[in-house]
Amino acid sequence: MTDNIIPFNPLDKKHLGESVGQAMLRRPVIRLGELSKFNGAGIYAIYYVGGFPAYQAISSRNKGGDFVAPIYVGKAVPSGARKGKMSAATTTSLHKRLNEHKKSIEAVENLEIEDFYFRALVVDDIWIPLGESLLISKFSPIWNNLIDGFGNHTPGKGRFEGLRPRWDVLHPGRSWAEQCKPRDETMEQIMHEAEDHLRNNPPPDNNTMITS
Repeated sequence: MTDNIIPFNPLDKKHLGESVGQAMLRRPVIRLGELSKFNGAGIYAIYYVGGFPAYQAISSRNKGGDFVAPIYVGKAVPSGARKGKMSAATTTSLHKRLNEHKKSIEAVENLEIEDFYFRALVVDDIWIPLGESLLISKFSPIWNNLIDGFGNHTPGKGRFEGLRPRWDVLHPGRSWAEQCKPRDETMEQIMHEAEDHLRNNPPPDNNTMITS
């Protein structure tokens, strides 16, 4: 019976990633609309508690102060890190990224910034991608998977030939997205798809990163 037992290795990549993810999940929850400037690069999770019909399964998990079902997980790496010009501690890339998300939500017609919260963790840049990928794997946030495009940047000049992101079809208002080619899907179709997805794949009800 002992032949198949694999010794626990605390330095295994998976366990290191779980450690980073769990540290982020212990961070305090802050209203996205009250974001203030801070230094650092790292990982973050955004939570929704509003009344948009397609996200009620998410919102109900987060109401009451539990905040266990992120709607989006992301990362911010140090600006110039690849060239050795900026450290994870001195950059403001994490604040900048969250502020971009804040502006995206404020721009759309059917979401309210008051309904969004976030957690963030400043992390040494070597652990940022690993922490983000394991958090996404754990929580499968709908804006990372089914409804893509929330984290997109404005395309460069003359590069609006691609399709409008699904996120912007469901949540119209970002001016640059209106310049992209329209999709075949309607807002109603994407909304129903989101509702079906969350019905068949309920959001997690706990913040435990440890998996089997």
